[in-house]
Amino acid sequence: MRNFWKKLCWCLPLLALVLGVLAPQGAEARQAELNYFTSEKTEVDGQEGWRIEIGVNRDDVKYEVKEKSVLKKEVVLDIANTARGKLAQHIKQTGPLVSDVQIDELQTDGDRHTQVRCTIRPEAGDVAYRVTPLPADRRARKPFRLALDIYQKPTSAPAGSVGDVSGHTIVLDAGHGGSDTGAVGPSGVTEASVTLAVTQDLRDILQNSGARVVMTRDKDVDVYGPNASAHDELQARVDVGARVPSAEVFLSIHCNAFSNPGAHGMETYYYPGSSAGLRFATILNEELEKAGGRTNRGVKSANFYVIHHSPMPASLVELAFVTNPDEERLLADEDYQKNLALALAKGIARFFGGR
Repeated sequence: MRNFWKKLCWCLPLLALVLGVLAPQGAEARQAELNYFTSEKTEVDGQEGWRIEIGVNRDDVKYEVKEKSVLKKEVVLDIANTARGKLAQHIKQTGPLVSDVQIDELQTDGDRHTQVRCTIRPEAGDVAYRVTPLPADRRARKPFRLALDIYQKPTSAPAGSVGDVSGHTIVLDAGHGGSDTGAVGPSGVTEASVTLAVTQDLRDILQNSGARVVMTRDKDVDVYGPNASAHDELQARVDVGARVPSAEVFLSIHCNAFSNPGAHGMETYYYPGSSAGLRFATILNEELEKAGGRTNRGVKSANFYVIHHSPMPASLVELAFVTNPDEERLLADEDYQKNLALALAKGIARFFGGR
């Protein structure tokens, strides 16, 4: 019996070593799998489009999308650390822009990944594309999905005008700027740069529609001055609108941030007790939800300085979380910025139109 235990003690380390070699390690152990596919017609910024949804059994996958034109034009969605699962390798498409989808499982430098290759029809011409992560919908039996929208590239900025704003005066406040970058995303995208880009796009749409637009800032600067106190900077933004007697609404545009990079979604705010502010924030929330595809965190009241002290109906919008890697990518995308600006313009038009 003593010899038996001696042999067992000698064999156990060897067994552990063998099991360690055979067991999946690191990325392999955490590999995700594709588990859902659907495609359908869609519309993006008034342009004809085709949406492809790829389901994944985890919601923390990394991906990138790019366009390739060698023998044929393709839009390729590359999803890291994933296997194709039970999805077919080749899926014929009936849409006007995409002729077929090829899903390849590849091995590059020891890392397995899948490529969803969408072949663009020659007659489709120039196309644009974007990816929107969609949360799992248990009621509809849909997993977490990556929605790839491929659509005809607009010849100009999307929807250059909206109705019901002609003759109105609107104050737009691009959050942060100058010495204050605001929140910073994992790859370095700053809140101040995103809010300025969206605000400039929104200004152009409103001006093309006949509105007068007052900007608290139209470049990367402090409104009060460099290194001002928070009170002075915020009051300076309020003062920009207060100095314009005809100003009717105040909209402050921001990006959200949180220590947990998984936090996601958009939300809109109004000052408690302001019925006009509540209506304004509610309409903006509805339009952002339609256009952005982000999780809707709701309409909320808050004592934010600029909406508290603004002498007119006011709202502050949080477009998405710049600290979330997926939403950071969207916020940095020019087409997505224009899409958000158009949604806000539609909301402002609805507010003035009584709808």
